[in-house]
Amino acid sequence: MEPHLLGLFVGLLLCGTRVLAGYPIWWSLALGQQYTSLGSQPLLCGSIPGLVPKQLRFCRNYIEIMPSVAEGVKLGIQECQHQFRGRRWNCTTIDDSLAIFGPVLDKATRESAFVHAIASAGVAFAVTRSCAEGTSTICGCDSHHKGPPGEGWKWGGCSEDADFGVLVSREFADARENRPDARSAMNKHNNEAGRTTILDHMHLKCKCHGLSGSCEVKTCWWAQPDFRAIGDFLKDKYDSASEMVVEKHRESRGWVETLRAKYALFKPPTERDLVYYENSPNFCEPNPETGSFGTRDRTCNVTSHGIDGCDLLCCGRGHNTRTEKRKEKCHCIFHWCCYVSCQECVRIYDVHTCK
Repeated sequence: MEPHLLGLFVGLLLCGTRVLAGYPIWWSLALGQQYTSLGSQPLLCGSIPGLVPKQLRFCRNYIEIMPSVAEGVKLGIQECQHQFRGRRWNCTTIDDSLAIFGPVLDKATRESAFVHAIASAGVAFAVTRSCAEGTSTICGCDSHHKGPPGEGWKWGGCSEDADFGVLVSREFADARENRPDARSAMNKHNNEAGRTTILDHMHLKCKCHGLSGSCEVKTCWWAQPDFRAIGDFLKDKYDSASEMVVEKHRESRGWVETLRAKYALFKPPTERDLVYYENSPNFCEPNPETGSFGTRDRTCNVTSHGIDGCDLLCCGRGHNTRTEKRKEKCHCIFHWCCYVSCQECVRIYDVHTCK
């Protein structure tokens, strides 16, 4: 870890008790080694941190799909880090901490909205894919959404059962969101927005059969998109997320908090939109309270006028430039048949980092 981040990391640990109070700390199983052995060690369910009783029962009853649940969260984290790679907050995770994003998710911000959506989508995606690959005995291919075939093709292969994956994600990820407060309502909405994205992007995938690829016969099946498409879509939803306000109502069970769009002139959010009700910090400087690591020493794009450019990413502090030598393959030649030979070249690049 960079020396200037050490103090921040210690600060984040000291804030741990406050952070963990309403935190989905079960996400931490995606970054540990233990999740790969979940299928062979049922007793491990009790050692997964942060599970509420409903999640614990689910884990014990459906232990064979728990590796896919963990893989889905991991997939969501990786996609978050890709989508935010050029932004001031770049979805940094903290090793050896149950609150894997630190206090960043403590507030009901756009960042929290995106992380909940992409993690829930990741769980649905990974479970669906696992079922189609035949790694679980309790699920398999989808046979409910086929209908009559189209002209020039017939059903074949294994249609992915996204409805089952969405069901698992809803039952497991939403199990802790049963509080009558605004944050629970926000998390459930954004979780569902992530899962709905999976269903909306299901498409027919086809394969041709025939001599020399003549496509005399074409078989098709329902397939999920690449997860990158899900990340791209939810990142757009992050940029256009709807700001909400919290309202309190008295019901038979007591006071209940709900969310209402802050600006009546704007179209109210749909189930596919992300929602938030607290402003984000600027993430320019390290701050243990907000979980910001700052942008010092981050690589910036000197030619960009966007958020990844040195002006915005470095928050006006300026940037340093250094040269870096990199070895790369070059002058590659294809030889018949069949291999490629390359030389090794040394190229010099300018690297720009924030002050």
